[in-house]
Amino acid sequence: MLEVEHLSVKYDSFVAVRDLSFAVTERQWLMIVGPNGAGKSTILNAISQGVPYTGTIRFDKADLKKTDARTRARAIGALAQNHYVSYAFSVEEIVRLGRYAHRSGLFSSHEEDDAAVEEALEMTGMTGLRRQSLLTLSGGELQRAFLAQVFAQSPRLLLLDEPTNHLDLVYQKQVFALIAEWLKTPGRAVISVVHDLSLAKAYGTNALLLHHGCKVAYGETGAVMCPRHLNEVYGMDVAEWMQTMLGQWKDG
Repeated sequence: MLEVEHLSVKYDSFVAVRDLSFAVTERQWLMIVGPNGAGKSTILNAISQGVPYTGTIRFDKADLKKTDARTRARAIGALAQNHYVSYAFSVEEIVRLGRYAHRSGLFSSHEEDDAAVEEALEMTGMTGLRRQSLLTLSGGELQRAFLAQVFAQSPRLLLLDEPTNHLDLVYQKQVFALIAEWLKTPGRAVISVVHDLSLAKAYGTNALLLHHGCKVAYGETGAVMCPRHLNEVYGMDVAEWMQTMLGQWKDG
């Protein structure tokens, strides 16, 4: 599905990502993990063609640099961690914008578009809020509205940049559960940037561990997120810290 070969990203003299190669196949959920400044979000930006890079990124064997924006949008959807909303669009209106890449014109409408919007609203639990203004939503509701927009886009690959970073625990659980359910359909895959290593281990089928823009380990999640690799990158006993934190709940 997605093949990344010798990817490098530079900002002037600073190398954010250095000679990185990996691949994602259908039904995989790749977790990109590592400390701040490791280059995690830069990888997603490169896949989305948001930053200049060297190397090659292919989707279904097609070079994404040579693929037009509409074709990319039909194949790849992205969900950011923050949404700065200053317009009073309704939930349904923002979800319907996810169908733009599939339309012949901005205001055209088709049964397929309507069905995709209804399915996305239903799947994210936003049907009852479809007429509500985005300006009145809570943080969790707003993130689910934009997740519904991405679902309505009907991509095959979903890119998530810290999708629950500022959300309460209940919304973190909801969003990750929704994405896991979406991934059950054949022909789909997910790439997530996450800081929470517990979420990465719980949901990721595969993982890519970065440090200073370089690949430390890549493969199945359990093999990548082992004490040897994590302790090297984070400079601490990660498993011991996690167990210490968990131990606070055992007598509760």
